[in-house]
Amino acid sequence: MILRRLCVVASAVLAIASTLTAQPNSALQDSATFDPDGTAHVTRVIPTAATISPEARKWLESLNRESLNQQKAGPETLAERRTRTDAWRKQDSAEARTRYPVNVEETSTAGVRTDIITPLSAPVNNRVLINLHGGGFNSDSGSLIEGVPIANLARIKVVSVYYRLAPENPFPAAVDDVVAVYRELLKTYKPRNIGIYGTSAGAILTAEVAVRLRQLGLPLPAALGIFSGLADFSRVGDSRQMFTLKGLPGQLEPVDPSHLPDDPYVGKTDRKDPVLSPIFADLRGMPPTLLVTSTRDLLLSDTATFHRALLHAGDDAQLVVFEALPHSFWYNFNLPETAEALQIMANFFDQKVGR
Repeated sequence: MILRRLCVVASAVLAIASTLTAQPNSALQDSATFDPDGTAHVTRVIPTAATISPEARKWLESLNRESLNQQKAGPETLAERRTRTDAWRKQDSAEARTRYPVNVEETSTAGVRTDIITPLSAPVNNRVLINLHGGGFNSDSGSLIEGVPIANLARIKVVSVYYRLAPENPFPAAVDDVVAVYRELLKTYKPRNIGIYGTSAGAILTAEVAVRLRQLGLPLPAALGIFSGLADFSRVGDSRQMFTLKGLPGQLEPVDPSHLPDDPYVGKTDRKDPVLSPIFADLRGMPPTLLVTSTRDLLLSDTATFHRALLHAGDDAQLVVFEALPHSFWYNFNLPETAEALQIMANFFDQKVGR
């Protein structure tokens, strides 16, 4: 079995600057050795990045403590995960609405549960964005967390979609739900006035839906936002072998690229299906796309690879990579980097949708 193994000592690799400077450990040495097949065995001492905000440095320290506590608690069941993410989502959604005031209406669109999020000030033009939440396809980690700030900043109505989750509803159930919502919105909005975006699982779903819309002969939306996603379920990006959901902290679980584990979302679908894995689709003529990631994001490689695929197809694609922060860091509203990222996202949709 071929594995890429990142060998680190948590207290050294994850320490913040004060610890590293106050207690230098001369016994820890940078090293890298390679097997004949290219498998790397790496030890690195990584000081705190001087290029991020003090708030971000403090947050990275807290992630290390959280990871240690979670490792002591052991693995969680799907039910426990859903309970945890639901509680966390409610808390962070309340913070989002405090920082970015909007109106929220719970409703149903084309038979799919949705939240209609509208800015308090009059929206600019007749425009709408579809938001697809993250959560690993098995929980909801950000429906309002993602939709509320963009609606406020871009002054555009956002429809957050509560698509069906795996493992109860594997691919393509989520895609079908979003397509149904999109069809319904086409009755009111012109395609050039619609955008689709999401984070993590929602970013993956955004690309999948765009490919599916083309297969169905439906007009494509004006813009896509793929915020830390992937477009290839058949291969493992390099960053997924180095980072966890929290960046450096946490139990690293390298994947054997010759024997990919079962994925409840993928189910029995061919991993090279062009909707499931849009990297294998004809991407020519895709809508303008903004891709956002960060250098400790486990999906950094996948996001960058898809960006290159879009460029190769001749599409308008922009990639923004933040420094030293983990997966979906923009869920943390206390970071200056989050305010910057959200504004970049909002500006993109304001410039591309309905113009």
